[in-house]
This record gives sequence, C-alpha cells and structure tokens, in this order.
Amino acid sequence: MRDEQLRNPAMACDNALPITPGARRSIELDSAEALRLLGSVSFGRIVFTQHALPTVRPVNHVLDEGDIVIRTHEGAALTSRARQAGAPGVVVAYEADAIDPGTHIGWSVVVTGYAHLVTDARDLARYQDMLQPWVGRAMDYAVRIRPDLVTGIRLIPVEA
Repeated sequence: MRDEQLRNPAMACDNALPITPGARRSIELDSAEALRLLGSVSFGRIVFTQHALPTVRPVNHVLDEGDIVIRTHEGAALTSRARQAGAPGVVVAYEADAIDPGTHIGWSVVVTGYAHLVTDARDLARYQDMLQPWVGRAMDYAVRIRPDLVTGIRLIPVEA
C-alpha cells in the first residue's frame, strides 16, 4: 500500500488516522461564545466571490472590537473585490475551528458579514503592528470584516 501511495500522492491523506470510536454531539454556540473562540485562534479561512465563483483562502487574523481583521496585498483578489464594492463592503464568510484530528472533538465558527478595506492610516498602522503575515511578501492592506451573522458548534463526545 505504501508504494502505491508514493506513486499516487492523491491516495496519501492527512486524515488517514482511524476515527476514535464513539458518537459525538453537536451543541450550538451563542454568538458571544463563538466570537470568543474565534479570537482564541490566529488562523481561519475567508470565503468570497471571484469571477462569480466561491473562493477560499487560508489567512491569519486578529479579532478587534468584534471585527475580524486580516492583512492582504495589492494583487490579492480580495483587495480588488473590497476596493470595488464600496459601502457597505463585499459579502464574505469567515471560518475558523479547532477540531482535534484524532478525536474529532472541538469547535467550528462561521461568520458572515461585509468586508471592506481599512483606509484610516492609524488603524492600518496598528493592524500592521498587531498582525504579522505568514508569507514573505509586502502586505500593505488590511481588510476588516464586520460580522452580521455568527454561528458556531462545539463537538463533544456523547456521554456513556
């Protein structure tokens, strides 16, 4: 099997670990708890429309007074979409989670709202200090997402 995986990398996947036996239960989170959990991690996925199709990008973020802030660059599709959208911004979804790959226990949060470019020079400078990009390129822009809809679930084991 290992030789086949090396010849066909699509067969090798990170989630090939056996699933821990036992059922899980999904508990809905209120928006305050969901935002608290989202603020406890630095990584998520932004979903927006590009050429009339959904596009997903992994990004790092900070939570600032209930808004999600990410950094971006001049050539980024999201920068362009946010610039063209005007007020109130471009509709996006943002998802972050912390789910253990072995036990499948954890949480997931989805925020839907409007994203717009940060244009205030002081805010932009503050976000550049607060949020260091993961990629080695100039990230001269910041995008702020105002949550309109915040949903989340916690996955827990079903009690015996």
